[in-house]
Parts: sequence; structure tokens; C-alpha cells
Amino acid sequence: MNKKLAAALSGTAVLVLALSGCGDEGNEKAERWAQEYCGSLQKQNKTIDGANRALARITEGDKAPEEVKKTDVEAFGDLSTAYKALSTAVREAGVPPLEDGSRIQKNAIKRLDALSATYADLRERAEALNEKDQSEFADGLQDIAGEMDKLPKQFGEVEKALGEFRQGDLQEAIAGQKGCRRPSPAPSASAA
Repeated sequence: MNKKLAAALSGTAVLVLALSGCGDEGNEKAERWAQEYCGSLQKQNKTIDGANRALARITEGDKAPEEVKKTDVEAFGDLSTAYKALSTAVREAGVPPLEDGSRIQKNAIKRLDALSATYADLRERAEALNEKDQSEFADGLQDIAGEMDKLPKQFGEVEKALGEFRQGDLQEAIAGQKGCRRPSPAPSASAA
């Protein structure tokens, strides 16, 4: 499970990078869209970073099953909520001022919602873990690890979808927004 968690954390780091950048101000429509979109990202990025750090910490050393379960349930729940909030931010920002902006927006929402749903499923699986039975608990963790195999592909899809916003004036407008600037990096794969 440590390798799968490391892969998931790497995916999150790449996703966070997709939201970061630098540049000059763009046109007025792009600025308004970027302000709306980036306004909520800082909080969500902090939530994502905190959940990933908790997941990385729980894999270090020998932790009690109750602690593993509690951490997994909370972290997966936080990640599900954060990615749903990012989807909402894209929806509420409206159609971006880009050629084919409606398709780009819908695709990003779809990908973020799917990632949120995967984390919600992982949370449910973690809640169902029986920490009283060591063998059953280990089997449940293996099941969760198997589901985490989906995450790297999903992160790639989300990164690609969000990357479509980074065009022309909108790219510059996003880069100039404080909320879209790169937060502190997620834990490295070596931490897991």
C-alpha cells in the first residue's frame, strides 16, 4: 500500500502544479474568471496538502489499526470534499473565456467530480474496516490499496483537464492570482 500511496501523493503534487504558474495580467474577462476560480483554491489546496501529509504519516512505522482507520477515514473524506469544492469553483466561475470554453469547463468538472467520488468510496471502505480482527483489517487495507490504483490515472485526467484553462490571456490571469499560486509541496514519494 505504501507504493500506491506514494503514487497517489505524487499525483496530487502534479495536480497542484497544474494550478500554479506565473505571468502578466490578461484581459478583463480572463481576470474576472481567474479571480472567481482562484478565489477558493488556496483553502482547498491546504486541505489536500494536510490530508496527504496525514496519509503519509500513517504509513510510517507501526501504527495501531484504530489510528490507521481514523486517519484514512478523515483524510479520504477531506480529499473528497476538497476535490468536490474545486469542481464547484470551476462551475461557479462560469464558462472560461476560451475557444470551446464550455467543453473545457464541463470536462474539468467531470474529472474533479470523478476524483471526489473515488475518495468518497475510499472513505466508505475505510469506515467499513474491522480494526478488531487483524486478518480482516489487513484484507480491507489491501482492498483499499487496490482501489488506490485508480488514482494516478485520475490525477492525470484532472491535470490534463485543468491544463486546458492555461491558454492565452486566461493563462496569464490565472498565473497572477494569489489563490492559484503554488502552495507548499505535497510530501514526496520518499516520505511514504
